[in-house]
Parts: sequence; C-alpha cells; structure tokens
Amino acid sequence: MRVLGIATAADLLRLLILPGFAWAAYRDIRTRRVASSLWLPLLAIGALALAVEAAGAYPFADYAGRVFLVQTGFSLLFLIPFSVLAYRMAAFGGADMKALVVLAVAFPTTPQYVVPLWILPDVTWLHAVGFPVHPSALGVAAMSALTNAVLFGAVYVLALFGSNLLRGRLSPAMLVGKWTPVSSLPTVHGQLIRVEGLRLHRSLDLDALRMYLRWRGTTLAAVRENPDVFRDPDSVTETNPPTDGAVHDGPRTDGGRDETPENADGGFEFPEAGVADDDATAGDEADAPADDPWAAEQFLDDIERTAYGTTAETLREGLERATSEDAVWVSPGLPFLVPLFGGLLLALTYGDALTVALGALGLV
Repeated sequence: MRVLGIATAADLLRLLILPGFAWAAYRDIRTRRVASSLWLPLLAIGALALAVEAAGAYPFADYAGRVFLVQTGFSLLFLIPFSVLAYRMAAFGGADMKALVVLAVAFPTTPQYVVPLWILPDVTWLHAVGFPVHPSALGVAAMSALTNAVLFGAVYVLALFGSNLLRGRLSPAMLVGKWTPVSSLPTVHGQLIRVEGLRLHRSLDLDALRMYLRWRGTTLAAVRENPDVFRDPDSVTETNPPTDGAVHDGPRTDGGRDETPENADGGFEFPEAGVADDDATAGDEADAPADDPWAAEQFLDDIERTAYGTTAETLREGLERATSEDAVWVSPGLPFLVPLFGGLLLALTYGDALTVALGALGLV
C-alpha cells in the first residue's frame, strides 16, 4: 500500500539512504576517505526497508512474492560476494565494498515512486509521473546502480582521452592519465605513471608522497628547491607523524604552505648535508642506512612499511621525478562512490541505462 499515494513505506525508507551516499561521494572527491561509521546506520535503514517489504510479500505464495525472493536472493547472494571479492582483488576500496553491500541490502528490488502533478495547474492532461521510467528487466535496483556507475566510468575514460587528444598530449597514458604540473601533486589524488615505450607502469602513490613530506615536516616546493639536501639521509634530524596521506587531513606540510613554527615566516632552514642535529627526537640518523637516498628506507621502517604498497625504490624514483620534471602523467583514479551515487540516482529516476541501450540495439 502506498503512503499518500507516493510510495510504499519500504520505498520511502530507502530514500533516507540517499543523503548518506551524497555525503560519501563528497568525501570521496575531497579526501578519498569515508568514515566507516557512516555505513552501519545506512545498512540498518536498508535492512529495515527490506524487512518491511518482506513482511508485505509474506508468505511468498503468489507470483509477486516469488519474484521478490528471486530478486532479493540475487542481490544478497551475488552482489555482496562480488563486492567482497572485488575488494580482496584490490579492484575496489573498502568504502566501495561497504557501499555496494548497503545497496544490495537496501535495493534488492526496484522502488516505485509516483510524483503527483496536481500542484501544476497548467498540466491538466497528466495527473502523475512514475519513477523509474525505464526499470531493468531484472528488477534489482542495486544492480542497475552498479551498471549505471560502470557506464559513468566509461564516459569518464572517454572524456579523459578526448581532453588529452584535444590538447595534443599523445601518449600511451592518455587513456588513463592526466598531464599534471608537479606543483599540483600535493593536492592531487592518484599515482604517478611511468611510460616506457608503449608500456605503462604505475609508480608512486601520491598519498604516500604526502606521508613522506609530512614525516619530514616539509613541502614539495622546498624539496624541489634543495633536492641535494633532502637526498642525503643524514639530513633527517627530526620526523613528524605521517598521517594517512589524505589531502585535507593532518599537518599542512603537503600543499605548498607549511604551518610549522620554523616555516611560519615563509623561510626554511635547511640542514647542511651530512651534518647531524644532536637534539634530534624522532629520526635518529645513526639508524639510517649509509646508502639510503632520500632516507626512503628509514621512512618505511619508521612507519612500518604501510605507505600503500610503496617500496624504497618506488619512493626514490617518484621523488627524483618530482624534483627534476615540471609535469608528469598521473593516473587520477576515479572516486567510485561518485559514479555509484550518480548511478543510484539514475536508477531511481530514469532507470537502467544499460537496459535502454541494449533495447535500442535490439538486444533486449
């Protein structure tokens, strides 16, 4: 039974999930970090909506009841294992996996919404509009949201290719990378790309670069100005918490300005290469390897080697490029929660874009 003629109670409950996904998409764009505490309340809302719908379909004796069981079984028994497997294979991040689990529980069927148009007096020939306009044949909104998100991702790749083509940046990296000024790296997410002939190699993760800069308490601009000093492992006299490398979190030693006291006036006092500070607190250069350019091994040892799979060689190679080149290819990585949120909105309004596309080709 519809509440106020708009939707069932279960489908109205499902609308409460949209603000949470909007916030997650915003955080994914801004910091690539989404608090784990967000997902449990959303999962509880989804589970409540599913329970309400299941109560209405019980005892599942008619055709509609059996269809509900099939759709719910597909959503729970396929999408949840799929999301966990994709996470284990590093195809998804942890937040992406949790978002898909929430969708699988909350949207195992396709909600139906009727928007009355009586408030528009000039529209006398149409009394209401039903959404989604083009639901999928499968009828699982969670699956429609996922396929819509994949299509959004494909559009993003094509747009990236077109942008690079129009700017004359012809390279094997033009499908997956952005030509990025090195000065922008402290506020960019992604990984450096190294091009060798026709082969692409993903290099230093920029979150790891920010961790390194914060650990050393400096900025990329300072490192570029005096690379020889920072290349010397004996120049590490004091270290700081590296944080997790997020752009807008932690001490601002990653984005062109440094708020530490010694840099508050815009100056930076560089230690002389090979000269130690007897008052060093966290980074004792005596523990650094004798041949450890950029103190890369010392950094990884200090943080217990948890910098997004970064190795000493990868860190050194990335720092050499960041101090010797003016622009580099960066694989930005699509923040998947953004197309997933867009895919969910599309699934609840227009419907399943893949179904429509296949129908236009006569394949459905």
